[in-house]
Amino acid sequence: MQTSLAIPEEAAAIAAMRVAAADRLTKEFGDGHWSAHTNEAAVLRDLKTSRVLASRDRGRIVGTLTLQTKKPWAIDVSFFTPCEKPLYLINMAVAPDRQRSGIGRALLDEAMIVARSVPADSIRLDAYDLPAGAGDFYRKCGYRNVGGKLFRGVPLLYFELMTGAE
Repeated sequence: MQTSLAIPEEAAAIAAMRVAAADRLTKEFGDGHWSAHTNEAAVLRDLKTSRVLASRDRGRIVGTLTLQTKKPWAIDVSFFTPCEKPLYLINMAVAPDRQRSGIGRALLDEAMIVARSVPADSIRLDAYDLPAGAGDFYRKCGYRNVGGKLFRGVPLLYFELMTGAE
């Protein structure tokens, strides 16, 4: 398996994998914010404005995440360690048939390499504070839960990992 920055030719495959992951969560936990579908055009926009990482296994996209400098709407920065150059992790997904196989951790490891190269002070993210959320996964990967908030009716947990970049 190889994890690196995605290229535009992979946008359709990344979108399809994100949709498959959303559908799996919907099947397991019912309809929710995690049920939203994306498309190739949205991934192409992310590729132009952010750093999209992709994990590949024999040419197949099996995982992805996006690192962006723009704060997502659901993030309340008052919960996070003050810093000048945070990156926000969004759109993390692993192919349903490959979950719990180390792909998510490999993506987060590569995200840290990218963050340090930018350089960014921290990686920030939110996760659903519901059974469909990945809070326990982020804790196991070293991210610190810095709080949580009900945002537009959705309970969220906030996580950060300081990069040590200077």
